[in-house]
Amino acid sequence: MRTDLFDFDLPSERIALRPAQPRDSARMLVVHDDGVLRDRLIADLPQWLEAGDQLVVNDTKVIAAQLKGRRIGRETEPRIEATLIRRVDGSRWQALVKPARKLATGDRIRFGNEGKVCLLGHLDAEVEAKGEEGEVTLAFSFHGPTLDQAIADLGSPPLPPYIASKRAPDDRDAADYQTMFAANEGAVAAPTAGLHFTPALEQALSARGVGLHRVTLHVGAGTFLPVKADDTQGHRMHAEWGTISASTAEALNAARRSGGRIVAVGTTSLRLLESAAADDGAIRPFEGDTAIFITPGYRFRAVDILLTNFHLPRSTLFMLVAAFSGLETMKRAYKHAVAEGYRFYSYGDACLLFRAHETSVRDP
Repeated sequence: MRTDLFDFDLPSERIALRPAQPRDSARMLVVHDDGVLRDRLIADLPQWLEAGDQLVVNDTKVIAAQLKGRRIGRETEPRIEATLIRRVDGSRWQALVKPARKLATGDRIRFGNEGKVCLLGHLDAEVEAKGEEGEVTLAFSFHGPTLDQAIADLGSPPLPPYIASKRAPDDRDAADYQTMFAANEGAVAAPTAGLHFTPALEQALSARGVGLHRVTLHVGAGTFLPVKADDTQGHRMHAEWGTISASTAEALNAARRSGGRIVAVGTTSLRLLESAAADDGAIRPFEGDTAIFITPGYRFRAVDILLTNFHLPRSTLFMLVAAFSGLETMKRAYKHAVAEGYRFYSYGDACLLFRAHETSVRDP
């Protein structure tokens, strides 16, 4: 499909720079399967679900993946910024670096921030390989837990560029940019739909009879990248690692057999569930990489309802919601959200989408 079909106008003032407080006070646009729109709040979510429905959240934890340093060992020592995007093994990471043109294979980078001291000393890395679009493989001087601690000491959470370009990251972001479910370290971007949850909301969902299950998908920096190809067939998705346990898969399958609906909290949970689903919709245990790219025409097998934030124009995530609820419906929904002052992107508001082919969504 043509990429420009997924473009829309978004005023810059609609980009949220801080999350709602409390988190479940954020707004929620309900998009019915027939295209009807209703303005609600995240705190209203239990009213839109039924006993037996099953929420699936992503329990990945954002690491301090943004490192600043300088190239050493040559006549000049230019500043280098690196965002870790994928662990290769105990001492090597793939990273996006800038300026990439300043680095060659074999160069060494010494990472460190003024005012932040790594207790283990400086952190050096060698450029082992260079790829396209600024990707490099960094071989660090530390290994395993020692390297993890050094990264935690020296790094900072990589805020999305559409926030970081408007204000400097600060200490509040370290907490604001983690979900209450964060447990398994490895993401370089937050699964942002999960940012809306609070213990009170979780308790209200439980009282409603809604189950909650955890899966892990380590969100990569590719989630920030726009689609540059003129046609969606020319876009290459970055692979991300995920896992669904056998017990979680069986619990979700049992709930569906009993008439319960699967509710994905975020596009990350949805992509992992769809990657693990068989043709008949059964969810299989999963561990490994997924590079699933969902565009209109995709047949959803596992997920019935999606809670997600408002996404970038021309992004793979807007393409996904257009596949889920219909392109024209989502364009109309986003136009409504802009007009009504909804807040967009990672720290913004959310929408609750009922899959387009469904015909019985009740109005609480």
